[in-house]
Amino acid sequence: MPYRFAPLAGASTRKLRGLVVPAAVALLAAFVLKTFVFQVFVIPSGSMMGTLQKGDRVAVDRFSPWLGETPRRGEVVVFRDPGGWLTSAPAGAGGVLGGVRSALSWVGLAPSADEKDLIKRVVAVGGDTVDCRAGHPLTVNGTALDEPYLYPGATPCDDYPVGTVTVPPDHLWVMGDHRNDSADSRYQQLHNAGGGFVPVDHVIGRARVLLWPLPRWASLPVPATFRHVG
Repeated sequence: MPYRFAPLAGASTRKLRGLVVPAAVALLAAFVLKTFVFQVFVIPSGSMMGTLQKGDRVAVDRFSPWLGETPRRGEVVVFRDPGGWLTSAPAGAGGVLGGVRSALSWVGLAPSADEKDLIKRVVAVGGDTVDCRAGHPLTVNGTALDEPYLYPGATPCDDYPVGTVTVPPDHLWVMGDHRNDSADSRYQQLHNAGGGFVPVDHVIGRARVLLWPLPRWASLPVPATFRHVG
């Protein structure tokens, strides 16, 4: 009589294996994609309004940096805090909910509860000269930028006029599209002992596509004005 249960046990084991193995493969694939190919990044503030709003989801290309591609003028990039740009980290959820969220964010299936990365537009690269003065357009290498991506009513440099700066090699000068609400390179240059330059090796990747919300789905190309910067 006991042998009648053996087929049932075997069937249950096969069924369990059939669920566990695909789930493990899916998690591994998600981890590889997040680490080496792309990552979904949640916009944490309104500093990029004009292009991106708080809570938007963007797909960040992490593969190009692995191939040695460096950021170019006009690209929207995600980068690690160079030091002191973020005054504090958001508190993550605790308990079971916090554990589940941490597990999902680890494989790129949910935003991180303690995100410490930033997103800005690259305005200048190593060797470029930036001129940022109140009442004047932003210029790079003597070329005035036409910036239709700015948030309506935002001024190019009025809030944090830094004058003329030259970007060191292997560094970037980054700015938010909502210039009146962005503690970007201008603000850091004036108020941060570490200055306003972002090391290239701090860049995680380029934001390629606005994924969510779906009605605003769009690619994030380099604005035409940057093609004229010498």
